[in-house]
Amino acid sequence: MAGKVGYSSLRPSPRPPRIETMRTVLVVLFDDVQSLDVTGPVEVFAGAEAFHGGSYRIHTASLDGAPVRTTSGLTLVPDHTLADAPAPHTLLVPGGRGTRRPDPRLTDWLRAHGPRAERLVSVCTGAIPLAEAGLLDGRRATTHWAYCDKLARDHPAIEVDPDPIYVRDGQVSTSAGVTSGIDLALALVEEDLGREAALTVARHLVVFLRRPGNQAQFSAQLAAQTARREPLREVQQWITEHPGGDLSVESLAVRARLSPRHFARAFQTETGMTPGRYVDRVRLEHARRLLEDTADGVEEISRACGYGTPEAMRRAFVKTLGTGPAEYRRRFRPAPTG
Repeated sequence: MAGKVGYSSLRPSPRPPRIETMRTVLVVLFDDVQSLDVTGPVEVFAGAEAFHGGSYRIHTASLDGAPVRTTSGLTLVPDHTLADAPAPHTLLVPGGRGTRRPDPRLTDWLRAHGPRAERLVSVCTGAIPLAEAGLLDGRRATTHWAYCDKLARDHPAIEVDPDPIYVRDGQVSTSAGVTSGIDLALALVEEDLGREAALTVARHLVVFLRRPGNQAQFSAQLAAQTARREPLREVQQWITEHPGGDLSVESLAVRARLSPRHFARAFQTETGMTPGRYVDRVRLEHARRLLEDTADGVEEISRACGYGTPEAMRRAFVKTLGTGPAEYRRRFRPAPTG
């Protein structure tokens, strides 16, 4: 499964020198695993190995070494049983329906072997088996947004954060739904091999932005419910299309043909968030896209997104993303065309 992929055209000339540290990545397999939770990170580590030889050796293992069937019906053939798998530097537990009620044997194996790994990683609901094994107690962690409440309820010793796409707490890293496993794997490659190696892999996978871990799991439009009443739906659409406009409660209430008080109450009831919070998220998302996709200056973007001043936009970025606009833009580099 860990065979080399077609990265030869991306290797610089001359090829980077072979490094001394070989990191063993062990991916745990089980029936009803989410296939992309496995293949996404594996493609990242395999790509890094192809670009920077001698960096990763990837293995897969199931409890008894038998093939497993994924949630999409694909069959994955493991390299080992968990009992005879090599000791990992990075132990990765993917998600999928098979994590809802983890096999007690898997929980026992994780409890015994998880602490021995230098890095413990989960993708999506792979956090659930780690939690069952007690490996997330006292730590901050995340999982797919639809299971954050359950994880927090079932395991009160874990500080569950439902917003970020991944969370790193010491040797333990947890990521949100499905594709966020790619983001986390790229962050680990950058830590191990440097920015250039991670960017090369990201370009090959056509991942245009290596998203920082504290980026939100989903957009304001997805996070909020769609209002039932047509005037409120129209206001939601107006906010999305006019982030630089007057989006005060008073102005939006006029558009909805409601009093400001009635509008604010109805908007929160029907969308699940206050008008102010919805506007903040829309403006932040619009600013992110402009930083990612244009060469516009920060001052111009701050005006276009309704912040007024670069300092106001900077405060919004630091508060939500933990980084300023300039650093956020630095993280983005478009993939080559052709």
